[in-house]
Amino acid sequence: MHAVPKRQLSVWHAMSVCVGMVIGAGIFSTTPVAAANVSTSTGLLLAWAFGGAMSLAGALCFAEMAAAFPDAGGDYFFLYKAYGPRLGFLFAWSRFAVIHTGSMAMLAYVFGDYLGQVIHLGPNGSAIYAALIVMLLVGVNLAGIRFGIHTQVVLMSVVLFGLLSVGAAGLWISLQGMPPLHAAYAPGAVPVTHWGTALVFIFLAYGGWSDAATLSAEMRDSEQGIKRALLLGMSVVTALYLLVNWALLRGLGLAGLAVTGAPAAELMLRAFGKPGQLLIVTVVALTSITVLNALLIAGARTTYAAARDTVTLQGLGRWHVVRGTPPAAILAIGVVALLLVGFGAYTRQGFATMVDYLSPVYWFFLALSGGAFFILRRRFPAARRPYRVPFYPVMPLAFMCGSIYVLYSSLAHVKVGAVTGVVVMLAGVLLLLPMRFVTPPAG
Repeated sequence: MHAVPKRQLSVWHAMSVCVGMVIGAGIFSTTPVAAANVSTSTGLLLAWAFGGAMSLAGALCFAEMAAAFPDAGGDYFFLYKAYGPRLGFLFAWSRFAVIHTGSMAMLAYVFGDYLGQVIHLGPNGSAIYAALIVMLLVGVNLAGIRFGIHTQVVLMSVVLFGLLSVGAAGLWISLQGMPPLHAAYAPGAVPVTHWGTALVFIFLAYGGWSDAATLSAEMRDSEQGIKRALLLGMSVVTALYLLVNWALLRGLGLAGLAVTGAPAAELMLRAFGKPGQLLIVTVVALTSITVLNALLIAGARTTYAAARDTVTLQGLGRWHVVRGTPPAAILAIGVVALLLVGFGAYTRQGFATMVDYLSPVYWFFLALSGGAFFILRRRFPAARRPYRVPFYPVMPLAFMCGSIYVLYSSLAHVKVGAVTGVVVMLAGVLLLLPMRFVTPPAG
């Protein structure tokens, strides 16, 4: 009989993972691209508000499913119950080989890029730093869930401080009466609005909230805990994203924001000089660590749950009772992330390659999760649901349709990285052929 996760996590711990999964270097990297694809500052802020609203709708759907079917696998478990073991395994494989590990490699490169500005290691410095941070965090999480979770709480506090500092910079510039660096586009240079492209990058910055559902089986409050964690987490994220975008628009202007490669660093330099710039570079590096740590916490639990339900992968489905972790799953994810760091080094476009690699696969399965919500409602009407999503069926339907639209947009601008990610996902179909499955614990 398998050892199962203990209910040892508070709402604050799970909310920290949720915020840590969402807020990351993505907000500093995606905002310029989003700004370049809208024509007004108001349009940019509305797009970010819409992204927050849609993510909250998804979080509420996941809150109902996680409360009704708590399991360490999170959305893997929902897909398993809705579509059967084979699609559940394909998702677990895709998360293992594409979504989580691709996100880890992407953020490891952000860490390496920023640290490389301070300590140069040559042309491969970013890849070296990326590999080192992945190995370090694997070691941290092997030390046990409490060590990993408490690390997450500390790092999240640093991230929040950094985002509030960016907001303070915008406020300081406003109080000083300083005009934006580029108040308006030059005549004839106003970009055409491409909402699809803008939303792909905005939703990427919001991505990750669903992974907090993997902690549903470890919540002390088994009924309302995961709902409160997701609601609080996404409310904090949306407010901070709007604050940061307002500050960037106030200091740089829409035109300036659209062309800069490091908007937060440029804003902090203008407001507070070199010390401010150094501060935000440090925070961005630590932000990358925060999300990497959260990805490892949540991703290992999905891998553990899928292996637990697959006869041929039982070695990965072991839970260390004393440390409260799935050690084999953590090690496996770390190895794949390191391989993807190598792939990014080979293409010499580490961050961009990883964004292309994971986006279509990520949104494909989120759309399926939206469908799973309706299937589980119909198939298990007697299941105890301590929390029910409001405005049913409008809210879950809006979430599913939004996911399909972003999936289409990510494929409309397909690149080599996206093709590779889809191919790796489809390779999971070949792995399905010899698989034998067991019935997972009742959720």
